[in-house]
Amino acid sequence: MLTDSAAKTNSRCQLQLLDAEQVEALKQAALSIMATVGFRVSHGGARRLLEKAGAAVSEEIVKIPAEVVGACLATAPKGWTIFNRHGQAAMEVRGGNSYFGTSTAAPSTMDAVTGQVRPTVLDDIRRGAALADTLENIDFVMPFGSAQDVPPAAADLYEFEAVLTHTIKPMAILGSSGRSLELIIEMASAASGGLRKLQRKPFLIAFPVHLSPLVFPANACERIMTAAGYGIPQVPSSAMQMGATSPITVAGSVALSLAEGLFCVVLSQLKKPGCPVALAANFTVMDMTTSLVSLAAPAVSLAYGLHAAVAQSYGLPTWGLAGATDAKAIDAQAGIEATFHLFAQALAGVNLIHDVGYTDSAMACSPMQLLMGNEIIAMVRQFINGATVNRETLATEVIEAAGPGGQFLIQRHTLNHLRETFWRPSLLDRRPRPQWEQSGAKTLAKVLREKLAAMSDRQTTDTLSAGALSEVDRIKRSGEKELRHRPLAGRKGTAL
Repeated sequence: MLTDSAAKTNSRCQLQLLDAEQVEALKQAALSIMATVGFRVSHGGARRLLEKAGAAVSEEIVKIPAEVVGACLATAPKGWTIFNRHGQAAMEVRGGNSYFGTSTAAPSTMDAVTGQVRPTVLDDIRRGAALADTLENIDFVMPFGSAQDVPPAAADLYEFEAVLTHTIKPMAILGSSGRSLELIIEMASAASGGLRKLQRKPFLIAFPVHLSPLVFPANACERIMTAAGYGIPQVPSSAMQMGATSPITVAGSVALSLAEGLFCVVLSQLKKPGCPVALAANFTVMDMTTSLVSLAAPAVSLAYGLHAAVAQSYGLPTWGLAGATDAKAIDAQAGIEATFHLFAQALAGVNLIHDVGYTDSAMACSPMQLLMGNEIIAMVRQFINGATVNRETLATEVIEAAGPGGQFLIQRHTLNHLRETFWRPSLLDRRPRPQWEQSGAKTLAKVLREKLAAMSDRQTTDTLSAGALSEVDRIKRSGEKELRHRPLAGRKGTAL
């Protein structure tokens, strides 16, 4: 018989998708790609760093031997703590801990009131951040779209300011160039009370994206090295479509993504040994019937799960994509696809799972999809957290007290454990049909719209001090003038 002191808690339900031999096979495939195929690297400074470390460089092609990779893996931190804007610990990004964040970089927004899809404007990003700030299961925030009403060269700065001033939660930011990311770090430092405070308690995560297969443009290298140089946590990721820009097989795409991700680890560690970096990737599928990208094919989460298993064997944080849908409306398809991928990737122990709120294959951000995702994540976490097994929860004394034919409603034990055992939905309807009909027979889509309307009247955000706001605005305006005179590095269409 278990005692309370011998309590066993299944604190983290997790799938084992690969055995040790399969993990090793994927590692070796990635190392072989790095050493024999190599990468096209357009940044001269990055090539020089890599060559000095022992990589073979021929014009823009860089091949990296396994011993260089191993040395850099040895200096990469095995997880990090991410804080909120107040300096409070918010996410322990390590092991199998899963956290969830918003979608980003879509050119369109599905209006929460009308349901119509229209170009994203900066106010959508402000409202998205304020909404995410109120949702208890959204752990980090990204700019909720790609604003089409601001100067493209400085859009990163406007979008970051919109998020910074409407949530205290951790933030993940793309940045379109190294200088753009540097300016964002300056803005975050102003909000933190200085760069050292930001480095000590980071609330900012950089999200540099490169090209698959095996191409690292100069601006991708700049962003990786900028984040590394400042010691800001980063999740450098590919943007691959299985069957188009990566092999059609899951194992082949994962092997390629691991090679690309390990390149990012190597480059960041050569720039600044010990800087925080994830082993990350972005997986999507090319639907061969339409030749369009799919975020919701089952192979997407399978690839993320395999990738996470290898990253966990290295002790490195991981990146995921779930809570998104290929659906064009907030309907059953949207719910099915969001639930499947949130559940699958949480079970696989993926750490930072972004893009809750994407619709239409990443072409539109939807507040309704984000709100529904918050509810789904609550259900997923109830399951993932497992069950405690000890003398108290086995309840043998309570069963004895009730006896054959008894009931448990009046037992004190029921009251004591009611809240922790039974999750109660805030959106889903469990009432008897007559009550549901009397209240309007509302579909979930209508419930979501009404809930968002009610929440918009109550949303309040902890604002920065007047001095910090002024400095953030100064950096934005000065940075805008500077970036307007630079070649545009590439605007976000979607970045996944």
